[in-house]
Amino acid sequence: MASHARRGVAYDRKREGSSMKISRTAGYALQATLQLAEADPNTPIPCSKLAAKGGMPERFLLQILRNLVNAGILQSTRGVEGGYSLEKPPEQISLLDLIEAVEGPMAPEPPLTEGMSEESLSQLSSALKGVTEMARQQLADITVASLRPRPRK
Repeated sequence: MASHARRGVAYDRKREGSSMKISRTAGYALQATLQLAEADPNTPIPCSKLAAKGGMPERFLLQILRNLVNAGILQSTRGVEGGYSLEKPPEQISLLDLIEAVEGPMAPEPPLTEGMSEESLSQLSSALKGVTEMARQQLADITVASLRPRPRK
């Protein structure tokens, strides 16, 4: 596949019009968070149940959930009745929050610039900064609540 990954986000050049994709890690973070958003907020869900329901590797998911706890998105409860639950309401958790919790901050990364003039490099850096800020804003506008399935009428 002709895609170029940058901090959790990839652009697929083979598809018509280039599409933006999130990494598997960010996808699992979103999937687990959506499961928790649908669950009873007073009942923590063990990692094993989240992994089984979502078809995710449990050990990998455990690392992701720890990152989400450290970012203040989830809370962890220890013990026999322990597991994970949302720290914040789904309306206050954005796709940007999830991506940055597991991948680190989205920042413009210029491609190899060897042989580029200072002026060209400056213009490229400025353009990439603008694109990154636009993408960050759009990802921040997408909340977990907006991605939850709508109840059927």
